[in-house]
Amino acid sequence: MTSRRRAAVLTTLGLLVAAGLVFYLSGFPGERSDSGSLPPASRVQRFEREPTVSLFVKETGERKELPIEEYVAGVVAGEMWENWPERAYAAQAILARTFTLEFMARGGTRSLHGTDLSTDPEEAQAYNPSKISDAIRRAVDATRGQVLTYDGRYVRAWFHAYSGGQTTTPREGLGLQEVDEPYLRPVKLPDNPLVPDQFKSWRVELTEPELRQALASAGVDVGTIQQVRVAARGPTQRITEVEVIGESGRRTLTGNQFRLAVGADRMRSTLASTFEFGGRRLVVAGTGSGHGVGLSQWDALLMARQGRTPQAIVQTFYPGTRIEKLW
Repeated sequence: MTSRRRAAVLTTLGLLVAAGLVFYLSGFPGERSDSGSLPPASRVQRFEREPTVSLFVKETGERKELPIEEYVAGVVAGEMWENWPERAYAAQAILARTFTLEFMARGGTRSLHGTDLSTDPEEAQAYNPSKISDAIRRAVDATRGQVLTYDGRYVRAWFHAYSGGQTTTPREGLGLQEVDEPYLRPVKLPDNPLVPDQFKSWRVELTEPELRQALASAGVDVGTIQQVRVAARGPTQRITEVEVIGESGRRTLTGNQFRLAVGADRMRSTLASTFEFGGRRLVVAGTGSGHGVGLSQWDALLMARQGRTPQAIVQTFYPGTRIEKLW
């Protein structure tokens, strides 16, 4: 989710084999989301001292151990933009630490590599230690051991690039019908002058052959496409269902599935005001970047520049949660 990171969106799935939990990492810095069947959140574990984690380094095949706070610093560097204020980095650090501990409690990547974690963002979180700055180190140190919890369990640490002015629920943003956490409710946010134009207002056009190929690559093949329409929208007006009708059948996808198939660097969110198919061409236009669930990074940036604490920033997006220090 930074302009320096890949703009292409990973539409493949990273599998948490031990828990049957799947993650989509899409787009620009910071879009982390669960998909598939979700087991209950893991209970919080306290530690006498800072834990050490094992890490599989995809680039070299190396397996190494390092302090968890060092790992968190590399994740913040991999998931956020450069030259942001420390308070924004610190908010992201709380989420990254929370994600890491819950992920490890579910088995991490042990069934894949025999390690707790992996540097492959399809398997865990983005990790880029070469981009760790002094500001990131100070932010991680300032939140040392802090995680976000609800009712004694780690929260679902979702985040995305930009909300479009309002966050949403996993049901609306990700199509996860079984997830109904009380701390994941739509949060309205003020106008944000810091958001880049490409996130605030975007438009994409695809010809029928381009759309057919994109959908087929995602496993949706209905032949020549005759019609594509929005079948349902959610409470915040995000697209929740898209019906695709072709010469050899019809398929209904969740809004997020359709977005990822098209490419989250093109259809940046499901908060689309325009969705038209005609003349063998699809036109979609809207606002926002990412699935819209959990922390919105560009809105967190605005709060950080306004002087809000990292803890207050995170809890704005996860109301009713607690910050607990585990070591």
